[in-house]
Amino acid sequence: MPNRLQSLVQGAILALIIGWVLYIGKDVFVPVVFGILVVYVIMGLTRLLERVPVVGPAVPRAAREALAVLVIALALFGLGYLFLAYQKDVLALVPQYQQALLDVIQRGAVLLRIETEPTWQTLRQDFLAQVNVQRLVGSMVASVSSIIVSVVVVALYAGFLLFEQGAFAKKFAGLSSDPADVARMGGIMRDVNARIGSYLALKTLISILLGVICWAIMRVMGLEFAGFWAMLIAILNFVPYIGSFLGVLFPVAMSIVQFGNPGEVLALFASLTVAQFAIGNFLDPYVMGNSLNLSPFIILVSLTVWTRLWGIPGAFLAVPITAVMAIVFSGFPGTRPIAVLLSRSGKL
Repeated sequence: MPNRLQSLVQGAILALIIGWVLYIGKDVFVPVVFGILVVYVIMGLTRLLERVPVVGPAVPRAAREALAVLVIALALFGLGYLFLAYQKDVLALVPQYQQALLDVIQRGAVLLRIETEPTWQTLRQDFLAQVNVQRLVGSMVASVSSIIVSVVVVALYAGFLLFEQGAFAKKFAGLSSDPADVARMGGIMRDVNARIGSYLALKTLISILLGVICWAIMRVMGLEFAGFWAMLIAILNFVPYIGSFLGVLFPVAMSIVQFGNPGEVLALFASLTVAQFAIGNFLDPYVMGNSLNLSPFIILVSLTVWTRLWGIPGAFLAVPITAVMAIVFSGFPGTRPIAVLLSRSGKL
């Protein structure tokens, strides 16, 4: 009993130290983890291209990897172009949105029985009294610059990992002189590659499907910038629980400004909610199955913990990181009970 208590105390202290290191080193660790996930995506696309009848097996692996990298680069370029194109349209429609938003605020003021009817002059004065606009603009510029730098760093990490992937097997073989340990670590790595790769591939397909369905809904209802909102919904779908909520909130907020009609806003809200509910509660579990075998409660806790440690990037990385931890813990007798607690059904 004293030995078990000592082990628990030592484990808690080690966990606190690791958490502190992850928190203070997030600027270093986050791009590294994203780089690893990008490599998983590239390798998944490479395996998918290999399955193309007749042509796939005949194409050299290096050529398939280069084609996968090209596909990802074109996708990122397309997203950036879409963002810039919509940015110009938004700037052109700012006066229209400004008037529509003012109408909504004034109707709200009437419902709340506010004596002084708000105008843009009074709203601007109140806003400027509370917010330093110069500091806000500077923060936005710094954020955009930081995102660009982060993308470049992630691309570099992914490139070097791809370049060194051929030596990983030899490195694992040299980690221990015991063949049993080498076999165990190799099995853990193969399990991580298979399950994380499967999760990312299936989640990407489901997210694209959700984005297409929501785009069709928003397009039919006449919501402007439906393509941008669909792209955002697909990206947010990688964040468990909160992503679905935000994927409905942002387009509905846009509809309030654009439509100003409660009936149209409620119709859009209901339609997007049904789409999110159907994908998240029926199709997602059916397709994903037990690919990660994580408890829903553990996913929620991991989302909270990793978001606290790494902010928004942590929300996107919470599920893959927790899944890798569960797989690694399941491979060793001392940490196997932790993996059982992290699992969905208690079976590994």
